[in-house]
Amino acid sequence: MMTLLNAPESFSDQLQDKIQYAETGIVSKVLLKLPHCQYTLFCLAAGTDIAEHTSTQNAVVQVLEGNGILTLEGEDITLEPGVFVFMSANAPHALKASENLAFLLTLSEPR
Repeated sequence: MMTLLNAPESFSDQLQDKIQYAETGIVSKVLLKLPHCQYTLFCLAAGTDIAEHTSTQNAVVQVLEGNGILTLEGEDITLEPGVFVFMSANAPHALKASENLAFLLTLSEPR
């Protein structure tokens, strides 16, 4: 897997082929980094928790496989394949992977 610091030309890739899990914890892979946004594949092993935190950037989660719970501003959102979540900058959020969970995280600068 190659991390691109910019996209000099168009390209495509198969995300399912990039998914891999550690026995515990998180495997993350930056797929593409542009001046104002970044695309990262996150693979969380079952039982992994990400404590509540915020980001100075807007974020989009697109679930590829697995299940989990995202707590966004105090509300629980079930994560399963096909779910799309937008989180505005500085929104408090936390995550728990009920089973192995893979998602694409897109970070972008707020306007």
